[in-house]
Amino acid sequence: MKKVTKICCIGAGYVGGPTMSVIASQCPDIKVTVVDINQKRIDDWNSDNLDNLPVYEPGLKEIVSKSRGKNLFFSTQVDKAIDEAEMIFISVNTPTKTYGKGKGQAADLKFVELCARNIAKVAKDDKIIVEKSTLPVRTASAIKSILDNTGNDVRFEILSNPEFLAEGTAIEDLLNADRILIGGDDTESGKDAKNILSSVYEHWLPKERILQTNVWSSELSKLVANAFLAQRVSSINAISALCEKTDANVAEVSRAIGTDSRIGPKFLNASVGFGGSCFQKDILNLVYIARSYGLQEVADYWEQVIIMNDYQKRRFAEHIISTLYNTVSGKKIAFYGWAFKKDTNDTRESAAIYVADALLDEQAQIVVYDPKVSKEQIYADLDYLGTRSPEENRKLLTVVTEPMEAAEDAHAIGILTEWDEFKSYNWDTIFTKMLKPAFLFDGRRILDKDTMESKGFQYYKIGQS
Repeated sequence: MKKVTKICCIGAGYVGGPTMSVIASQCPDIKVTVVDINQKRIDDWNSDNLDNLPVYEPGLKEIVSKSRGKNLFFSTQVDKAIDEAEMIFISVNTPTKTYGKGKGQAADLKFVELCARNIAKVAKDDKIIVEKSTLPVRTASAIKSILDNTGNDVRFEILSNPEFLAEGTAIEDLLNADRILIGGDDTESGKDAKNILSSVYEHWLPKERILQTNVWSSELSKLVANAFLAQRVSSINAISALCEKTDANVAEVSRAIGTDSRIGPKFLNASVGFGGSCFQKDILNLVYIARSYGLQEVADYWEQVIIMNDYQKRRFAEHIISTLYNTVSGKKIAFYGWAFKKDTNDTRESAAIYVADALLDEQAQIVVYDPKVSKEQIYADLDYLGTRSPEENRKLLTVVTEPMEAAEDAHAIGILTEWDEFKSYNWDTIFTKMLKPAFLFDGRRILDKDTMESKGFQYYKIGQS
């Protein structure tokens, strides 16, 4: 079995950047080049100031600084990197389609196909191609068909190696992965390719954690893992609505069922809803695949997880409106948090976007504070929805860099992300700055009800009456 000495990764985003940085740091004998056509993104990865890296993940900048310039390189020279590499990771964006057949559900594979065509055009010797992007089942065969039919008589082996990273803990997840999944053909050359990729991970992970499957099982496992996790969140969120009506406390219910070893405690925290680039996208993908094979009941079952998540976000916004005497027009409402979860600057599908959108429809004046998300990103998220003009969004919503400034003269504060720093704020001072009655809506259940009420807040916590 030959050893890999040069790896190229196409796509310098949330998956490509951290994954390749860890591979480079753990495999000093392998030259790793991450390429992207986005010049600004590559410039940010190469920035002398490591706080400017385009992805914020605890531990990432230390790993980048250790390997960058030695065996880790970030470049816009895509063709050169493809030509030199023996193994190529495809880690480009696969957004949900916004047009045509499958709109709103199917994955848009435009970027993956462009990648494959580019590899076919450039490659002059045999390559192992690794799908790292989250893809619908049977994408590998499409990539293989393009490569085999448009290439220069070069042999390609296609592997599926889905990522199971949780944002905020991606570096830890890479260094101590529960499992690495490698799917590929069960031919002689397919098995060889799987072993070669396995040997990269074996630099730092025990071999028994590296699972080899056929390519379909690997692709489907990725979608199913995220669907099961999201399903747990939607399940407990459904119960949180019931708790509020029946005087039960969702935290107590979660603890009671989580101690059952068959259920386990993880992903049972009720909240304003899940976000992130994967859960919704992967479930919609599963729904679309099931429908395309005529499995209507299967599709309906999984679609309900998304319906429940949308309901939770809508319910939170409606609760704010009804509590503020059924009108928020002209009222200042502060949002603490915009990222979809703590310890990341990622805002994709964040609950905050949809809660804000609902309140802006009622002409609320929203002021946002998030420790890691930029003003430009927040406006881009709202503009993308197309609910109102960019000018209107900027008139109704402002972004501040100080939490106390957000609280000044606010009618209400909504906690939309569970940043740890929110727990340590001086809530007595915040109370004095707000208009009275001072309403506090805890969408992440991070504060204590009795403490907040003793300070004078009208406090609402999801899952408690």
